[in-house]
Amino acid sequence: MTDPVSSIRNLGPAYEASLARVGIQSAEALRALGADAAYAKLLENGDRPHFIGFYALVMALQGRPWNDCKGAEKVALRVKFDALKAKHFNKNISALEADLDAIGVGLHR
Repeated sequence: MTDPVSSIRNLGPAYEASLARVGIQSAEALRALGADAAYAKLLENGDRPHFIGFYALVMALQGRPWNDCKGAEKVALRVKFDALKAKHFNKNISALEADLDAIGVGLHR
C-alpha cells in the first residue's frame, strides 16, 4: 500500500493533483524522485513556476513547516528555483499544449 502525496505535511489535494498529472502518484514516488526532479516535471508539463510552491515542496520533503525557509537557505533555494525555471519551463506553452504534446498530438514539429 502506498501513501497519497497529501499525507506529506504541507502538501494538500491541489499539489497532489498537480503531481498526479505528471505521473507522481504517491508520497513514496515523490520522496524517491526528490523535490528538484518533481518540480522540473511540473514545469515541463506547463505548470506556472511559483517560488513559494517550490520551497514549500522542499520543506515538506524535509518534514519542516512550509514557511521555515529563511535567510541564506532561502536565497540558495531561490537560485536553485531560478535554474530549474530556466531549464524546464517554456513560457510559450500552455498546460493544455503540454498535455497534448505528451500524448503526441500537440505542438507542430
